[in-house]
Amino acid sequence: MALFEYKVITSGKGGFASPVLLEKFLNDLGKEDWEIIEFRTQPDNPLAFSGLARRTTQRDWTLEDAAAAAARTEVEKLRAEFAAKFKAGTSGGSSGTEKGEETAASDDNIHNDDSFRRPRDTERDLDPTATEDEAGGGTFELPEEEELPTFFDAIRPHMRRNQRGPGLSVSLEFLVKKFDMLEGDLVGALKECGLVIPAGENEPPAYVEYDGDLYWININRQRQLFINTREKPRPMFRTVQAQRVGADAVEEPAPEQKSEPPARVDSPAKTDVPSTPVTAGPELLDKLRPMMRRSRSGWSGSISFLARALKHSEADLNAAFAALGLRLPESGSGERAAQVELGDYLYWLNRDGRGNLWINVSGKRENEPAAAAKETPVAPSHEPAPAGAVVSPHALAGVRLLLKETKTGAVAGKVDRLAEELGKSPADFLATLTGAGLQVPDKAREKPVFVEHAGEIFWLNKNAKDELWLNAKASKFADGSEGEKKSKRPRPKKKETA
Repeated sequence: MALFEYKVITSGKGGFASPVLLEKFLNDLGKEDWEIIEFRTQPDNPLAFSGLARRTTQRDWTLEDAAAAAARTEVEKLRAEFAAKFKAGTSGGSSGTEKGEETAASDDNIHNDDSFRRPRDTERDLDPTATEDEAGGGTFELPEEEELPTFFDAIRPHMRRNQRGPGLSVSLEFLVKKFDMLEGDLVGALKECGLVIPAGENEPPAYVEYDGDLYWININRQRQLFINTREKPRPMFRTVQAQRVGADAVEEPAPEQKSEPPARVDSPAKTDVPSTPVTAGPELLDKLRPMMRRSRSGWSGSISFLARALKHSEADLNAAFAALGLRLPESGSGERAAQVELGDYLYWLNRDGRGNLWINVSGKRENEPAAAAKETPVAPSHEPAPAGAVVSPHALAGVRLLLKETKTGAVAGKVDRLAEELGKSPADFLATLTGAGLQVPDKAREKPVFVEHAGEIFWLNKNAKDELWLNAKASKFADGSEGEKKSKRPRPKKKETA
């Protein structure tokens, strides 16, 4: 009858990390003559299992082995009988000693019998910290301290993929159960290895390096400690300090404006502006005219835009208009209020189809030439022009020589640079340009106002950096070629009717 020894096998709660480790574990069982008689896996993790294995404590019976065992038994019996007869005349004390030696010799013969294999302790077969002799059933001798693995090497096989961050992690509670240690002893080992235990979950981690990997400890809301590790990141670049460059250090020509910009739409949204006193009287209108855009009858501008430009509220601006006699129209769209004559201009208010309020300006005499209107003093957008300053379109002739050629075939120059080369302040120079009929745009892609002079057209535009540029290029109708082509076209002949 065969005798068996049994062994409970398991992969642990988390299972093996890879199929290769599972195969190695099963192969080692086969080499040790273990036979798996029950094997159960978890439904959600095929690498986690539990089962039962067995193996015989006596080898399979054969005729040759039985004959050899019987012969050895007979030989031992004869040897014992001859030894007893030879020592029959000795004293009783010596006979007692000889009987003890005979008993020990018989026990050694039993132990040396090849047909019986002593059971071994399999308790630490799955312990990764056990030595090879301990895992194989040898004598349980404590290893030397130098032969023990380091703390980081001992915890590495128990770490699993961190679901809340990079790298691997393992809880301190799991290690306490796995190593069969007290929690205080394990915490002391952590501190001796240089790891810092955080005081709270929001405390930044303190990293330590071992064998090219980073280790740190974090704590969750339940006050549970976790040991984490990840590969040390490799440097991919180095940082250098760049030198800051001012806005005026680099000059680039302004892009040529297209002839079909999108229609201007002023946002009706109101912004909170500081409550400052509004300039009363005609001086307010002198400030507003350079900020308006040209229209069919003169200039126009929305009250919301002008209020933001002057840093006033719309209510304060409407009150200033009412003091000048400008009546606000009713809520109906397209309604136009009565005109008010102030100086050489006519002013009136109206509402557009969206209900936005606009102020409009036109010359007092309809047949007045454009040049006369352009030669009137005009205040810049920020400060009034100096007394006695009279501007003319002919002032563009002197500025034209300072413009630089661009890639598009036009010439351009930044207004601030041109004012500096002419020895004027930017405000005075801008007053000269607006007095010549040029219009300061509100934004980068606004449709420009063109002024023709000496066969060229001039205009102002803003780039993406909100810089104001003066541009010029040859006019298409400067040589009158277009008109000649139109005049030379033959007229179609009329068909004669009977």
